[in-house]
Amino acid sequence: MNTLVTFFTRLVHRYMPDAFVIAISLTLLTVGLAVVVEDTSVAEAAMLWGDGFWSLLSFAMQMAIILVSGYVLAKTPLVDRLLDRITSKVKSPRKAIVIATLAGILGCWFNWGFGLIVGSVVARKLAINVRGLHFPLAIAAAYSGLSIYGIGMSGTVPLLIATDGHFLESIMGIVPLGETVFSPLLLGTSLFVLITLPIFNAMMHPTDSEHIHEIDRDEVARKNVNAQARLAEKPAHKDKTFSQKMNDSRFFGIAIGILALFYLFLFVKDGGSLNLNSLNFAFLFLGIFLFARPSAFLESLNDGIRTASGVIVQYPFYAGIMGVLVGSGLMVSFADVFVGSASAETLPFWSFLSGGLINILAPSGGGQWAVQGPVMIEAARELGASYSATAVAVQMGDQWTNMIQPFWLLPALAISGLKLREIMGYLVLIMGYLGVVFSATVLISGYMAA
Repeated sequence: MNTLVTFFTRLVHRYMPDAFVIAISLTLLTVGLAVVVEDTSVAEAAMLWGDGFWSLLSFAMQMAIILVSGYVLAKTPLVDRLLDRITSKVKSPRKAIVIATLAGILGCWFNWGFGLIVGSVVARKLAINVRGLHFPLAIAAAYSGLSIYGIGMSGTVPLLIATDGHFLESIMGIVPLGETVFSPLLLGTSLFVLITLPIFNAMMHPTDSEHIHEIDRDEVARKNVNAQARLAEKPAHKDKTFSQKMNDSRFFGIAIGILALFYLFLFVKDGGSLNLNSLNFAFLFLGIFLFARPSAFLESLNDGIRTASGVIVQYPFYAGIMGVLVGSGLMVSFADVFVGSASAETLPFWSFLSGGLINILAPSGGGQWAVQGPVMIEAARELGASYSATAVAVQMGDQWTNMIQPFWLLPALAISGLKLREIMGYLVLIMGYLGVVFSATVLISGYMAA
């Protein structure tokens, strides 16, 4: 295992550029494919790209807020002490990798946004506390939990096809979660990944100290010292102006926090579901409530904002790529190639592969399903294949290649401060392992439903 890990990490470290360069490269590749494969003119492709560039602006803002608010919540004294207490009991590097993986998997199964942030924060804490822990692998392990989100509580496709009035209801009807997320096969797959992926990740930990890259504890210590120095420089309470006293008053943070928590209670009571907006709302106001003092919250917020710069810049590039894929017909053409080789039993498998391929270029579960879904469900109707198995297979392909998709890696990279090439070698191997697991699942589902 160590030989294989060393090979991939060195290969990726030498040849893989930063995530921003990959976003530009994928843009140029998609435009080129649209021109060559779909006979789209360069001018038309450029227009599709430019028109689509801002189509994910709302989503990009949601992701920036979840990154910043999740970071701030993790930095609140209560949560920070709780995470310190949990991670301080871990001494072994391999045990730390197991804990980081479990945090990512469990968090992402319940909600992918929550798991993405909490997993990375836990991994960073472990890296600070555990001597000899390979920091890039810890972050990769925490991120690998995203591989389970699509068959979890926040899976885009399962939730969509279980909703009355979804856009494919006239063909496939309503598919309850009992046939997807909570089916014995998918619950078994989730449990299998929960048990085996932490072990697989732990096995990749370097045994040679020369290959271990620990977190820069001196830099962490400097930041802590600077934070304490800023706190010490604040004037004593009696010397503060009226405005400073208001900024440092716990009343405002607690009052608005209680109001927000009351709203969340009413929201859940009225049947509201956990989504990006409600999760962002909860993260934001829990952070304000737990900091209590607005000045302390804003100080932590300023630190968190610096971690979100990559998200703000790069997500529009992927929106532009999606614009070209959809407008030129490339996405449908990719899906048709796989459907042509399918039978009723194997359609879920080919749907899985096509979903994985398209996700590399268009990393958005909902947007991808909106275009690819009609093609796959129509094929399922013609072949007599299972609608639910076919739909879930597309979702599993999406979550599978997320392991190497920089789009979703940006928050983890922002929190860790690592470069993409430092963790990608591990994620390639993780994707290979999960490819075997997920392929077996979709094949079984296809033959069981036939």
